[in-house]
Amino acid sequence: MHSDELSAIYRDYIACLNQQDWGNLGRYVSHDVSHNGNVIGLSGYRAMLEGDFEAIPDLYFNVALLISQPPHIASRLQFNCTPVGILFGLPVNGKPVKFDENVFYEFNGDGKIQTVWSIIDKSAIAEQI
Repeated sequence: MHSDELSAIYRDYIACLNQQDWGNLGRYVSHDVSHNGNVIGLSGYRAMLEGDFEAIPDLYFNVALLISQPPHIASRLQFNCTPVGILFGLPVNGKPVKFDENVFYEFNGDGKIQTVWSIIDKSAIAEQI
């Protein structure tokens, strides 16, 4: 797979997330996907994302940086949102916050996300509350 093809698949995946199109998530994510070293499977990955949208009703994934080196994608995602209640252990409680996530993906031979490594800038959130 070429870099441009992988980038296009990734952008379609991000659009799927932003539309909360959970029925099509399996088009982009492997059935045995791992997240930060834990195999959670497609159903666990979907549950994690649905939980993110419950905690952050106005969640929108904005791709600020995308580097494609097949079979890997590196992305810096930016968020400008209003979480309700507790977010990542922090009492945000409806206060608008901006933060970034640096995330690295490994795609399998079928062009699906197999492995995700995610680092969220929790200190940026803490500084804003």
